[in-house]
Amino acid sequence: MTARLSRTGWSLLAWSLILLVTGPLIWMVATSLKAEDEVFSLEPTLLPVEPTLEHYKVLLTETAFPGYFANSVVIATATTAVVVVLAVLGAFSLARFRYRGREAIASAVLLCYMLPSVVLIIPLYLLMVKLGLANTIASLVIAYTSFALPYALWLLRTFMAAVPVEIEQAALIDGASRMGAFFDVLLPQVLPGIISTALFTFILAWNEFLFALVLVNADDVRPLTTGVMTMLVSGFNIEWSLLMAASVMMSVPLIIILAFMQGHLVRGFGAGAVKG
Repeated sequence: MTARLSRTGWSLLAWSLILLVTGPLIWMVATSLKAEDEVFSLEPTLLPVEPTLEHYKVLLTETAFPGYFANSVVIATATTAVVVVLAVLGAFSLARFRYRGREAIASAVLLCYMLPSVVLIIPLYLLMVKLGLANTIASLVIAYTSFALPYALWLLRTFMAAVPVEIEQAALIDGASRMGAFFDVLLPQVLPGIISTALFTFILAWNEFLFALVLVNADDVRPLTTGVMTMLVSGFNIEWSLLMAASVMMSVPLIIILAFMQGHLVRGFGAGAVKG
């Protein structure tokens, strides 16, 4: 009886937390489906009385939202690709090779991750201006890589260090080259970690706001985070219905990616075991 009451209590607590987290999301979706007069009604309702997709139609056909969306896809995808490639190679070096200063480099990488990214804004902005990359998508890719790479490198180093060296040595004895052992033996073992790192980097680049606000002022290269703000939020008016619709559209890609990659993400968090 006591165990049953305990399970019931924990279940109620869990569902309470779920409702607390999903409540704002439900309100966001419901508001995006409400008519304009219903949004500002003196008697607000949770669910729309007459659901409408008019706000989504206006958002996709009469605003610059599709361009902002395309910019965010390019920025997040390019950042993820660059970070994963560099992190995999760097982590392989730190985990498998012995050379002077290896631990110092690993500690420096961790220190870079602990450094608040906001202190890098002015140096990065001045660097982009000198390189002629100001107000370009490349400037955001470089900026996002600068603070996503240290975490990815440290995370993948842990994954690779957990894979026994004897597996690669056995492949080398069987005639595999060093790169062959890397691609055919090591990478499959750390694939969950690579996917977890890629997801983290993509979400970070997709949601980042401060660097995009400072480094990019041209409207044609703005990502979603700053583009939606400048388009729908002003000092005199906020387009709440369109803003909620834009928020839903911004969340959809992440929800889809997490839904399909959830299994890999869970395996990545529990990494350390070796397939065999």
